[in-house]
This record gives sequence, structure tokens and C-alpha cells, in this order.
Amino acid sequence: MKSYFAEHAWLGGESCASNVRITVDKGSFVSIDANAAPNSKDSRIAGVVMPGFVNAHSHAFHRALRGRTHSGAGLGDFWSWRTLMYQVANRLTPENYLALATATFSEMALAGVTTVGEFHYVHHQQGGKKYSDTNEMGKVLIEAARRAGIRIALLDVAYLHAGLKDQQLAAEQNRFSDGTVENWLARVDALGAPSTTHTIGLAPHSVRAVHESELAFIAKHRNGRVVHIHVSEQPAENDACREATGRTPTQLLSDAQLLGSFTTAVHATHLQSADIDLLGQSKTFACFCPTTERDLADGIGPSENLVSAGSPLCLGTDSHAVIDMFEEARAVEMNQRLITNKRGVHRSSDLLSAATINGASSLGSKKHGLVAGAPADFISVSTNSVRLATFDPANGAAHLVHSATSSDVSDVWVGGEQIVSDYKHRTLPNINESLRTAIEAVL
Repeated sequence: MKSYFAEHAWLGGESCASNVRITVDKGSFVSIDANAAPNSKDSRIAGVVMPGFVNAHSHAFHRALRGRTHSGAGLGDFWSWRTLMYQVANRLTPENYLALATATFSEMALAGVTTVGEFHYVHHQQGGKKYSDTNEMGKVLIEAARRAGIRIALLDVAYLHAGLKDQQLAAEQNRFSDGTVENWLARVDALGAPSTTHTIGLAPHSVRAVHESELAFIAKHRNGRVVHIHVSEQPAENDACREATGRTPTQLLSDAQLLGSFTTAVHATHLQSADIDLLGQSKTFACFCPTTERDLADGIGPSENLVSAGSPLCLGTDSHAVIDMFEEARAVEMNQRLITNKRGVHRSSDLLSAATINGASSLGSKKHGLVAGAPADFISVSTNSVRLATFDPANGAAHLVHSATSSDVSDVWVGGEQIVSDYKHRTLPNINESLRTAIEAVL
């Protein structure tokens, strides 16, 4: 049993509580008591304590693209960016991916991320030849998260087609594919049982890559696992889906029985009103990744309408153009202000929930946050920086969302174990050098 005494803590709502005693035992919260009196057994925590961030959508190897695909003329659109991404994907080996993912997940830890949803599709060798252990690359990612000290939901991707008209996979896509949905699901099943630090989810890549009958097969054989899928990220995807099926991607998923609180629609950017109704009525999560969506010129998703319809919002850093969950949360609101000419479309506390509690739920967690019985995954945000020097607990949620950055995260605990202390990672003290070395190996 260990107790902490926090100067402030975000426990939900628009304000932050003060003088909060947090008791932890066996990796979980036992009690959270506001307006407490300190005692000599408490470990003091300055600043603001809040739940650990949950990065619900990540492609770890995309971290190698940062700074190399963002500026200059002639960069084109999402599809030209994808060509550059494939080049890196086809240089990955189990050895260099372990180094890259470990460094990337450790950067997430420094930013306050305690759980990552890793959307994993680089399964096999170049050309599609299988490793002797067909789950070697997935196990590499689980090991990378363990080394970084964070939890991982490995969202194993099915990637079977190059388009909705049964186009053959391109050469650079062959290592993503298991050939058939049955082969893919058998491989995922072979990953075995989850642990306290990793879980397995199902991730049909998109309606382009997994077709309707295959989606229906997944719905029948998901066995309680969560489902994450890219949905309507690009107008071209919607156009191709309508041409091939007469329906939108969301309508296709609904017909395949793949909408529900077990599913997360990633991006959900270009939706019709009927799509929004289907997602909301089924309580399907919507995962926005604003820093990536704006970097790739994808567009601004209808977050206000989705939430109003009943679709919970969660967040991811996707391509890791930035790893900063405060920025992802802030961008959702700021994007809506730009297109609606209204301020306060989303409450600040709801944005923090999207970055923490909702993200955990989208990955299958039954309980998350500063509540008794939840895993003791929490962070401390310093109020000593110029950004938070005038921190006002009465408006704590807004101050955090609209002022803080990942650089303000000073300490991080996962399962009650401290993995970041005074801005330094416990096991990877020189993350800068680790990232440089790992990225050079795949470029």
C-alpha cells in the first residue's frame, strides 16, 4: 500500500480538486480523497495529477517520417504521402522495429501516454514470406511497450485487398497480408491470451482492404475483442465504396454487423448525416487524430455532431507528426471553432476524457481514471512552466487543454510503478539518441 498527496488533481468536471490523497495497492487505485490533510507517509506530488493518456491510434514506425514529409512544394495528398510511408514499412525487420518502437513508445511515456492502441499491419517479411513465428512482428511491438513501461492494445490488422474491386495487392503491400480472413484470424488467435499489460484487438484496415463478406466474418468471430477500423478518412474512399457497393463505408459496416460499442471508427472525417446517425445510435467510438489529419490535409471531422448523436470521442497520434495528447485534444475544439464560428463546442473536461477514459474504453478497458478499482495509471503535470505558471484549479480542465503541452508532463506511473521521474524515463534515459539511431536504421 502506498499513498500520494497531490497538490491538485483532475477528477472529472471543469475544475480540479486540491489536496488529494491517492492510495495505491497492487497496481490499482484503492481510494481518491479530495481536501485531505497530508501525513508523514504520503509521497508529495506537485502540480496537477490526472489519469494517464490513452493514445488510441498509433502506427509506431511512422515516427521515422517526422520532419521528412511535412513541408515544401509538390508533396501532394494522402496518397503520395502513403508511397513514402510504404518505403519505410518495407525496410522494417524485427530487430530494427524493436529499437524504433521502443524509442517511440518511450517518447509517448515522456508525453504522459500510459496505454497505446497500436494499429499493426507490418506482419511478414518483404514480399510476403512468413517469419518462422508468424506473429514475430506483433510480439516485437508487445516487447517494445514492455521495455518502454506502458500498456499496449495490439490492434492486429487484416489487409487483404488493394481496393474495393478486388484489386491485387501491390508489391509493397504483400507483407501486410495473410491472404484470407480465415488465415488472418487464425494467426491473431495464435497470439494467445492477453496479460495485465497487453491485450489483442481486431483491426480490419478499411473497407478498401477488407470487403463486406470478410467484415461479416469478423463480426461473427471477434470473440469479445474490440474492433478498430479506418473509416472515411478520404473522400476518394467514400467515392470508391459507393461505386462498388452503392453504400458509404459506415453503411457497409452497419450491414456487416460491425458497429457497436466494441468498435472504433478511426478518423471518421467525411461522413454523411446518415453515417453520423448510425455511429451514434450504435455507440460506436470515433477516434480523431487531428495532428495527422491536418498534416495529411485529410479534413476536419464532425466531432460535434458525432458526440451529439451518441458516439464517444477518443484520440490518437496516428503518424506521430506530434506526440502530444494535449495538442490532439485542443485541436478537436479549435478545428470546430474554425468551421462553426463558435467557441466552446466541446467542454474542456470532455476533451480530457476523450484523451484518457474514452480511449481506454475504446481499447476494451472496463475502468480507467482516478477512481477506486481502476489501474493506477496516472501522470503529474507541472505548473512551474511559463504555460501553466498562473494555473487556476477552478478552471483546471480548460487551463490544461488550452495551455499545457507534453513538455509539462513531469512524472508518469503505470500500474503504480513510476516510469518517468522528473522528466526522465526510468529505463531509457537518452531517448533522443535512441530515436536518432533507430530512425537512421530504417531510412
